[in-house]
Amino acid sequence: MTKLICQRILLKLSGEALMSDVGGSIDSKIVSRLAMEIKELCDCGVQVGLVIGGGNILRGAEKASQGLDRVTGDQMGMLATVINALAMQDAIESYQQPVRVMSALKINQVCEDYIRRKAIRHLEKGRVVIFAAGTGNPFFTTDSAASLRAIEINAQLMIKATKVKGVYSADPEKDKNAQFYSRLSYDEALDQRLNVMDTTALVLCKENNMPMRVMNIFEQGAIMRLMMGEDIGSLIQ
Repeated sequence: MTKLICQRILLKLSGEALMSDVGGSIDSKIVSRLAMEIKELCDCGVQVGLVIGGGNILRGAEKASQGLDRVTGDQMGMLATVINALAMQDAIESYQQPVRVMSALKINQVCEDYIRRKAIRHLEKGRVVIFAAGTGNPFFTTDSAASLRAIEINAQLMIKATKVKGVYSADPEKDKNAQFYSRLSYDEALDQRLNVMDTTALVLCKENNMPMRVMNIFEQGAIMRLMMGEDIGSLIQ
């Protein structure tokens, strides 16, 4: 069997990745396919941490722009990520893969509190760990939460799952001449404002030497091929 390039990863999914094109906040078929791919990674020995956004249900910043208090809006957004985390937990467990949801907000009746050492222990035992509720603080995105958790659990790679091939100089769906970057530095991503992740998330990764791979999550089997050494998407380091 080909040697894995990473033993432990942090996968960042946007909430929108769970939506179908025809509407509905959570598409069971998409969730099931993602769960199956995560199960396959675990079967090959990859330890998987997962952060899911809540944008398919609610975005706190958008609600704040409509007049809702920003802190309240962000707290509502954190709860939306818990809903997505529970949906993903159920889907992954349907493939007989142990999962733990750990929340940065105290919500003990539905999931565990986030404790770093306990999260690492879950990973070492082969359990998928889904980190919910962002950082637990307003004004921080789930991108920042993903960077923070990747660093805290000593992940070897953070994967930012998107709907496009990787990082481009502009939105490839709007600009046909957008340049694709297979390799770039964090300084380049920050200086060129490439909108890979928010600035806080990028700076966290840069300062802690956390490599990031940006890739298309809708390309079936792509994450496994990446773990086997195939050059997929864009690498930022």
